[in-house]
Amino acid sequence: MASAPSQDTGWNGRLQVQGRVISALFRREILTRFGRHNIGFMWLFVEPMLFTVGVTVLWTATKSVHGSDLPIVAFALAGYSSVLLWRNMPGRCIGALRANLALMYHRNIKVADIYIARLLLEFGGATISFAALGTAFVASGWMAPPEDILTVIGGWMLIAWFGSALAILMGALSHQSELVDKLWHPFSYLLFPLSGAAFMVAALPIFAQEIVLWIPIVHGVEMVRDGFFGSEARAIYDLGYLIPFNLALSTAALVTLRYVARRVVPE
Repeated sequence: MASAPSQDTGWNGRLQVQGRVISALFRREILTRFGRHNIGFMWLFVEPMLFTVGVTVLWTATKSVHGSDLPIVAFALAGYSSVLLWRNMPGRCIGALRANLALMYHRNIKVADIYIARLLLEFGGATISFAALGTAFVASGWMAPPEDILTVIGGWMLIAWFGSALAILMGALSHQSELVDKLWHPFSYLLFPLSGAAFMVAALPIFAQEIVLWIPIVHGVEMVRDGFFGSEARAIYDLGYLIPFNLALSTAALVTLRYVARRVVPE
């Protein structure tokens, strides 16, 4: 009699299957969203690049004041690339399950796989855009290299964590109520000017600093700018607040996702 497969082999097999499922969903999302025309999937990172470059050029042309004497190009790149990272993730996950209910007939496709594929797509596009623009601006002399690249990466990953947890929570809730989609858009527009994209916390009055530091995304943006400017600017952020907040948000997202996954009815 053949011996039963070990538990490790079983888990490895499941992980391999889920990896193939997410890879297939990832490619499907690219084709569905961008198609094969024009530059195809390159719009994934060209689109956020155009937005960031447009804001940078506009700020430079109008000599916009952002609360400090820091280089405007690096300031805009760090701020608005961060906005694209956390803001686009929930937008792509809201309604995603409803649009892919037919896929739930496949045994190996889980609800989480649909969200993970879309989050990887958004993270990849924003990250490629951020890295490519940063490299181009440094090479052209428009800005100096980051003082601490590891701090930039750490801040970027914390922002991605926040955006992913928020996206899964909003995506799962939107399957229960269409009201989530209606409320997310005005909420995201209101959060945008408070996210730290257009200001440094240290440049604000004390009472305003105390208010904006309750917003978790501000800490991530400040950390990215700390990596860019280091000694040139005083970045104010608290990882002891941001990381526990992300953990709590992730827990809420996973609990809600589990609740929704048990009640999904394929169409």
